[in-house]
Amino acid sequence: MKKFIILLLIMISGSLFSQVSIGASPESNNRWTFGGGIGVGFGSQSSFYLQASPRVGYKLTEDLEGGVVGSVSWQTSDYYRSTMFGAGPFLNYYIARTFYVSANFQHYFINYKDKYYDYKTNEEESALYLGGGYMQRIGNNSFMQLGLMYNVLWKENTSIFSSGLIPNIGFVVGL
Repeated sequence: MKKFIILLLIMISGSLFSQVSIGASPESNNRWTFGGGIGVGFGSQSSFYLQASPRVGYKLTEDLEGGVVGSVSWQTSDYYRSTMFGAGPFLNYYIARTFYVSANFQHYFINYKDKYYDYKTNEEESALYLGGGYMQRIGNNSFMQLGLMYNVLWKENTSIFSSGLIPNIGFVVGL
C-alpha cells in the first residue's frame, strides 16, 4: 500500500510540473483580461444578499485597461425583496502592478418589492465610481484587487444606494 501511495504521489507531482511552461514569459501576448467578484451577506430580519459582477477587459497599453463590467444582485428579508442588474464600461490604470486607479460607469435597473405594504417599483439609476486600490499577485498573471470607490453621482435623498462609498474585492486574470 505504501508503494502504491508513493508511486501515485510521484505521478501527480510529475503531472503538475509538466504544466509549467519553459521559456515563456508569464505575461503572454493575449491582451484580454477576465475577472470579477462575488458577494454574500446576512443580516437581521432574515436578510440575505447575493451579488456577482463579472468583467471583461482589454489591455490598451501595458498599464491601461478598458472593458465592460456587469452586476447582478438579489436581496431579500422579512420586509422587502430587490433584484438589480447593471452594466457599463470601466477603465483601470495600473501602477507597477501593485496599485490601480479606476473609473467605472454603471447603469442599474432595479426591481423592488416592499412585502409589508405590498408596494412594487421599478427604477433606474446611474453611477460613476472613481477610486483605486491595492493589488496582490496570486499567480503568474492573476491578481486580487482590494479597493475603495466613490459614486460621484450619488445623492443622499434620491439614490437607491445607502452610501456613495463602496469597498470592493475582486479578481482579474490576464494582466
